[in-house]
Amino acid sequence: MSNEEIPFALFEQRTKDVVVRVEPEYLADQSSPSDSRYIWAYTVEIDNQSTEDLQVTGRFWQIADSRGQVQEVRGSGVVGEKPVVKAGEVFRYTSGAPLTAPSGMMRGSYRVEPTSGEAFDVDIPAFVLDSPHEGLRIN
Repeated sequence: MSNEEIPFALFEQRTKDVVVRVEPEYLADQSSPSDSRYIWAYTVEIDNQSTEDLQVTGRFWQIADSRGQVQEVRGSGVVGEKPVVKAGEVFRYTSGAPLTAPSGMMRGSYRVEPTSGEAFDVDIPAFVLDSPHEGLRIN
């Protein structure tokens, strides 16, 4: 394994009948460690294992780096849309996060509204962002 490769990591969290999986990936070609710029992509799957359709109406992210800097991001939907995840289906998207430190972590939640019943929050698992420029570490 070269010093630019990160071992595959998949993080998973279940809330009720919704499973969220996240796979982070360090983007060496877009990062510039000499400028304290570390770029990450993360692919998310929202697996609706319930018997009714769910609409993702909001998101909350907490992004922390190894230097103690914490950002909170709240917004409507995900990646510019409010997807409806049909019962038994999976919605998948990829987004990104820049850090000014070589490692960090992210966690959060999605606000979902079922076709019947009240909206609820679905946890996004905490996942680590460890670049090859700091070695693997536990956050």
